[in-house]
Amino acid sequence: VMSSSSSSALEMEIFQYIDAHQSDFIKGLKEWVAVESDSVQPHLRKEVMRMMALAADRLATLGATVNLVNLGSHQLPDGQVLPLPSVILGELGKDPQNPTVCFYGHVDVQPAKKEDGWDTDPYTLTEMDGVHLLIRNLYGRGATDNKGPVLAWINAVETFRALNLAMPVNFKFVIEGMEEAGSLGLEKLLEENQSFFSDVNYIVISDNLWLSNKKPALTYGSRGNACFFVEVECGSKDLHSGTFGGIIHEPLLDLIALLDSLVDSTGHIQIPGIYDSVAALTEEEKKLYESIEFDLEEHRSNCGVKKFLYGTKEEILLHLWRYPSLSIHGIEGAFHEPGIKTVIPAKVIGKFSIRQVPHMDLSVVKKQVVDHLEGVFSKRKSPNKLKVSMPLGAKPWLADVNDLQYKAARRAIKTVFGEDPDFIRDGSTIPVARMFQTVTQKSVMMLPIGAADDGEHSQNEKISRHNYIEGTKLFAAFFLEISKLH
Repeated sequence: VMSSSSSSALEMEIFQYIDAHQSDFIKGLKEWVAVESDSVQPHLRKEVMRMMALAADRLATLGATVNLVNLGSHQLPDGQVLPLPSVILGELGKDPQNPTVCFYGHVDVQPAKKEDGWDTDPYTLTEMDGVHLLIRNLYGRGATDNKGPVLAWINAVETFRALNLAMPVNFKFVIEGMEEAGSLGLEKLLEENQSFFSDVNYIVISDNLWLSNKKPALTYGSRGNACFFVEVECGSKDLHSGTFGGIIHEPLLDLIALLDSLVDSTGHIQIPGIYDSVAALTEEEKKLYESIEFDLEEHRSNCGVKKFLYGTKEEILLHLWRYPSLSIHGIEGAFHEPGIKTVIPAKVIGKFSIRQVPHMDLSVVKKQVVDHLEGVFSKRKSPNKLKVSMPLGAKPWLADVNDLQYKAARRAIKTVFGEDPDFIRDGSTIPVARMFQTVTQKSVMMLPIGAADDGEHSQNEKISRHNYIEGTKLFAAFFLEISKLH
């Protein structure tokens, strides 16, 4: 075990190297951003393949053993068959004395075109001043989601090699090229390669953002999502309201009553039993919320609403992260064009989803929803046909903030950024964190380096030079902290 003075001297040496090689690291990101590895649009699949090959080369240059696992092909809704990009399984170092850290990232991106409203070409990494003059931003599709973080991790590993330092941990890499299109084939690959994870102690994912623009964060949970269709049908054809209005049970009236029964005006879900398995808030957990940097007014004006359902930061974050919510998304089959059409639709389908939280069981949630809707419907004495289905269900994810790797990451953040991170959860779903935790049964941590305003999936996506370079230092410091704790 290193003494603290020798370990800080080592950190200084590493950080100085990273500072001195900023332009090389940015050049590397520029090369990656230039590849239009958009996994969503079929005509760009070749570019995704090219990107996977580039990433594999980069790992091989580090000295890693790289295995490109072929996933075969998939069929699009239009019948077209496309090859799936291979997934990289890489490893570097096999010292039995060292812990093994596995890093997951993806190198495919969301679609982007200059004419979507970008100020610069999305596939040319462009460095410009940010809103705050002290910040230089690196603009380009994939800069923060997820090419920047993947490269920051690789840069950190490379720094140890360049300085001829002993690797503090063994590394494994899982890098894919279909994340933006739903990580097709990844779960099956993880299940078939369980032996790859047998010696892994920790899995780190860096594919999300801080909650604030300036304060670092560690993510330890996300909500799941259960999507529902509720269908009401009276007959085989639409009817005219002059001829039939007033003498039939209209499906749309039934549906609106059903949808209206789901949630009240305070946001409370009215399905009996839905809150039964939600964990009670502990004092320890409550404390995590108090120190979080979150500007309620800024958040409100950013999303352009007059007011939120809750008035305090704590209440807002609790209802966004650790309590379930129900949202209504739309009605299929109802007339929605401009103007008036006096039609009574024969069949309508309401669509809603429940963001569920740890301990809620998807099959139980489905039964509660079906029982509730059938109960409301039966009171209406309607002869129409009701059908409730759950076409999609993604489970929530929750990690233990007292895990060793969270302790190590917290110390590394303190070293690099000079402050403790916010411990945050995500209101949306992070399927990959849950997938890794379920399949490998290992500790999973999300260690973001991008800031809240990076605009992933949006126009003018960026990572700041500061976050990219300090993020590289953070990963290097994390390797040292993990090895110290072992």
